[in-house]
Amino acid sequence: QVQLVESGGGLVQAGGSLRLSCAASGRIFSNYAMGWFRQAPGKDREFVAAISHNGGSTNYADSVKGRFTISRDNAKSTVYLQMNSLKADDTAVYYCAARNLLNYSGTRGYGYWGQGTQVTVSS
Repeated sequence: QVQLVESGGGLVQAGGSLRLSCAASGRIFSNYAMGWFRQAPGKDREFVAAISHNGGSTNYADSVKGRFTISRDNAKSTVYLQMNSLKADDTAVYYCAARNLLNYSGTRGYGYWGQGTQVTVSS
């Protein structure tokens, strides 16, 4: 089992920045691919970004490319999502997810999820 706890959400004006963190515990963090997903009110959950177990590869949704950056610190068992140039459309609950697979930064198969953190961007 992997336990994931997100933090760093909040209210920010359009054009501003936030950094989300996701702290993991319970298993060997460095064996897991990590992803960020989000769900806006009335919409399905969607992929935002992913990073492979060693940070060697990353993957982003087109809607966030050039604005968001995913990174990880395996020594701290933490994954981050730096969000810049935020837009009202980025408003959502953001979820951290983990998949026990090496060299993967895809969008599917994540079996462990955090509780989510709310990000609200005011226009």
